[in-house]
Amino acid sequence: MNEEQVDAVAKVLAKWNPLGAAAKEAPDLDGYRIEAGDIIFGLKIRGRSLKAEQFVADVLNQAFDLSLDAKSCAPHAKEIVAILQKTGA
Repeated sequence: MNEEQVDAVAKVLAKWNPLGAAAKEAPDLDGYRIEAGDIIFGLKIRGRSLKAEQFVADVLNQAFDLSLDAKSCAPHAKEIVAILQKTGA
């Protein structure tokens, strides 16, 4: 995992902003960089053994006590997977 990947995935998450207005009150949010790193790491380690959209939902749900489903995460997960493929994950 490199900084370019973390930055790119964090930008996808920040643009989407699944926390909405609550993002302003989230301690240590740091532009979703921690969650971006968790997502990248998990997708690299587990690869095709998991569905990216479900993994993105799981990471964000655990991090922020949300109740996102895989379907709502699908477009963002596709964007993340495309970034990782482009940057050589």
